[in-house]
Parts: sequence; C-alpha cells; structure tokens
Amino acid sequence: MVQHGDRSVIATNRRARHHYTIVDTYEAGLVLVGTEVKSLRLGRASLAEAFATVDGGEVWLRNLHIAEYWHGSWTNHTPRRTRKMLLHAKEIRALNVRARETGFALVPLSMYFSDGWVKVELALARGKKNWDKRRDIAARDAEREMARGIGWQLKGRPAEKGRRRPPEDPVLRYSP
Repeated sequence: MVQHGDRSVIATNRRARHHYTIVDTYEAGLVLVGTEVKSLRLGRASLAEAFATVDGGEVWLRNLHIAEYWHGSWTNHTPRRTRKMLLHAKEIRALNVRARETGFALVPLSMYFSDGWVKVELALARGKKNWDKRRDIAARDAEREMARGIGWQLKGRPAEKGRRRPPEDPVLRYSP
C-alpha cells in the first residue's frame, strides 16, 4: 500500500481518467465484512471493472473485486459481491439526478484507508469519445516535449527537434 499523508491507498482505477472526463468527486465510506477488511489490508483489491449505481435512495458499488482472505474459513466473503456505499442523503439525491442524465457514470477512482476506515473516491464522470482521448494524448505529449526542451536549455544544451543524431563519421560516408 502507498502512503499519501494520512491515507494509505489500497487500489486505484488508472484507466478511469483515460476513458472518462471527471465532472465531480465524492468521498464515500464502504460497508464491508471482517474478511474483506483483512484482505484489503493486504492490498488485494481491484477497481478495474467496478462501477456504482443509485438504487432506491442508496448507492451500491458493483463488480469490485476483493480477493478472499486466505486465513478465512466458512466466514469468507464472495469476491465480487455488491457493496453498499455510505454517503449523505443530500449527496445521494444529487448523484441520482446527475447520474440519470445520458452520458454520465459513477466510477470509483481509488480506494484507501483513512483513519482506519475504508473510503472510496467516487467520481461523477462523462464518457470520452475517441477523438477526446487522442486530443488528451497529444496535449500530454506536447507538454512532455516542452518540459524536455526546457530541461535541455537549463543544462546549457541547444534544444533539438526530434531524435539526436550520432556524429557523422567520415569513414562511413562515401561519395559516388
């Protein structure tokens, strides 16, 4: 687990920011059983296919995989069971209205321990189209190239475009 200030991250959904534009984020608690918490303390969880729904005034996290605890016996949990999320009623009502709009989804971004409690960072997100993804990749590459050029200038070298060429060797060069 990775420590970030007062919270230790259990799992992150790295693909969520690539596939979705994050509109708003919420911090929610999670209702778990004992063996799930023990398995999470070992860092055995995956948010890759998880999503949330609002049903009957409650928010449910579906398809979250928490591996079975290896010391557990008949008390072990089901790895992909539906888990209840704990949010304020006002937040649930707002999520219910926004999530029903077309193109929106409730996606978990990360799961972490905060003061001993398991929390989930839940995002209200809009799905990206392929051209949006390509534009984001192009912008990220452009920023990387600018940072590389600034680094070259700070080191006292001239900024170069493209790849660096090896010095020309007169032996390898021939004239016709």
